[in-house]
Amino acid sequence: MTTLTVAGVLLGGALAGCGGASPAPPPSPSAPATASASPAAKKPPTMAPGPAGRTPIFSRRTAGGGGAEKVVALTFDADMTADQGPRAKAGERFDNPELIALLRRLKVPSTVFMTGRWAEEYPAQAKGIGADDLFEVANHSYSHYAFTADCYGLPVVGKDTMARDVERAFSAFRQAGVRNVVPYFRFPGGCYDDAALRALTPANVTAVQWDVVSGDAFATDAGAVAEQVLDGVRPGSLVVMHCTRSAAPVTGEAIGRIVPELRKRGYRFVKVSELMEG
Repeated sequence: MTTLTVAGVLLGGALAGCGGASPAPPPSPSAPATASASPAAKKPPTMAPGPAGRTPIFSRRTAGGGGAEKVVALTFDADMTADQGPRAKAGERFDNPELIALLRRLKVPSTVFMTGRWAEEYPAQAKGIGADDLFEVANHSYSHYAFTADCYGLPVVGKDTMARDVERAFSAFRQAGVRNVVPYFRFPGGCYDDAALRALTPANVTAVQWDVVSGDAFATDAGAVAEQVLDGVRPGSLVVMHCTRSAAPVTGEAIGRIVPELRKRGYRFVKVSELMEG
């Protein structure tokens, strides 16, 4: 079975976003990037800032944090870039309600990394995902522009507007009525550098990467995607996948193979917040 390359998958993770509108003014500093469920809800875990206040990065549960337990976190990027509104109006689908329905039927706790632009385009779906305790919603930026140069052709967010772009996504979630929001952030394309980690300090988020690349972006062979995930998962793994029909059309079919097989192997599915707790 063909194995997809990491570079190709990250290119898929970028999902070819380009162009777009300028960022909106930042929301009030009093609006925290924290869980927006009821006040009694358990506060999601975060990592302490790195040296000089740099944004911390989480990519998997390590053995020292209970990593030997057979748990795995499936994460799904709901990508839409700031300039893709005309394409959506022309009929291109950046959502994947069938995948969300499948995760519900299979009872798979999951973390959805959502762009603010996606939440604006699909507010009812965003609200529905956030209202379901099976899911938690994390931040994938507002614009889906790159936070470093040379990130798979994506336009680049200026260093002075990076934190604002993240806050704008949280604002879009609030406007859509999304609950179960966690203070986690995933870099578009997975691209970051030291300057980006410094620039995001005011956003008070934990950056979340992954240790298993699914290869679902632009894939046409669900079996190859499933095989790549099943070959890569280890206790404590964090898998990156996508929740966009037009750019990841076989993800649902792959999930239909991945979930029962991992359960057969004794794995339990968790959200990123539970994985980080360990």
